[in-house]
Amino acid sequence: MLVLFFVVFIDLVGFGIVIPLLPFFGEHFQATPDVVTLLLATYSITQLISAPVLGRLSDRYGRRPVLLLSLLGSIITYVWLGFAETLIMLFMARAFNGFMAGNIATAFAYIADITTPENRAKGMGVIGAAFGLGFIAGPAIGGILAGPDAANANFQLPALCAAGLSTLAFMLAIFKLKESLSIEARQKIATLPPRKHWQSFFETLLRPRLGLLIGLSFLCTFVFAGMETTFAMWTRREFNWGPEQNGYLFAFLGIVSAMIQGGLIGRLSKKYGEGKLVIIGSLFLGIGLGLIPFSHSIPTLMGATTILAIGFALSTPSLNSLISFEAGETERGGVMGASRSAATLARVLGPILAGILFAQLGRDMPYYTGMGVMMVVTLIAFMKLKEQRAPKTSKA
Repeated sequence: MLVLFFVVFIDLVGFGIVIPLLPFFGEHFQATPDVVTLLLATYSITQLISAPVLGRLSDRYGRRPVLLLSLLGSIITYVWLGFAETLIMLFMARAFNGFMAGNIATAFAYIADITTPENRAKGMGVIGAAFGLGFIAGPAIGGILAGPDAANANFQLPALCAAGLSTLAFMLAIFKLKESLSIEARQKIATLPPRKHWQSFFETLLRPRLGLLIGLSFLCTFVFAGMETTFAMWTRREFNWGPEQNGYLFAFLGIVSAMIQGGLIGRLSKKYGEGKLVIIGSLFLGIGLGLIPFSHSIPTLMGATTILAIGFALSTPSLNSLISFEAGETERGGVMGASRSAATLARVLGPILAGILFAQLGRDMPYYTGMGVMMVVTLIAFMKLKEQRAPKTSKA
């Protein structure tokens, strides 16, 4: 698990480097707010197409080959991004990057392979902590390399730095990461009748329990992605911030997320159960979103985003843990891939809607809308999940 943590962490540092920069990169090419959010959604559109395929391939051929392929793709696309000279080139680089981004769903399946049900939420939290820590270092590095002035930012250097970090993660995975899926499990999967990848995706959604859990995960990601892709434009208009200031704030949110997912989520899930954490996390996420439009000072903004980060850090690994409990050994990669596809679809639709609301109805509307969605999620989770906990393993 430690090697996987470092592979995901290093890769997410590279990913985190470019996230705060992309809105400014898009505006550098004269893109409007709704086009900027479409740029960020492009990554998720192509990831949505590839994630179920890569999930099933990881079931059949193992987690390690898929992780290596996705890391190699990241290296290529970050270099491409660094040398983009037009908005179309920027869109193409992001599209290819998304198509190759199968490492996250596969990492979740890897964790599910090597953990017991009681420790599943803790294991998912380890990957969540890698996310959080990656977003501590990544945005700060990207912001420093790009500079504080949005009009004269250096976009090439952060992208090439991200390519270098993905190369480091690739080499670490080659030499240190072992396969988590046993030969017996892969042979068993190979004897199953082949299914079309999207057929498997829709069959997963039609299973009532899984459909509910994946739907809630979709909505949490939907509103968070809308915030994530409009936030830099919001702070530029409210505080005249550039890449560096936004990078520091995203790094702070990464610290909050890492503290919860890396240190607290395991103990909290054992004490309260995953279902209650989903309820609390959804509520916090909604409150944090609703407070952003009222954040006219830096301390108020820090408080609002802290509440928001706590909410997302509690709800996401808890939902991933509950989803993994519903999957058998031979379908785990496919189920986690389907879940990741739904989350990816949320990262397509969330930014698109947020961009339209931002451009047409004002910069605060994405956050009011997200707050309303999360209040609905909190109510559904309270009605359906408040007693949900990890299943107990039998003792021999």
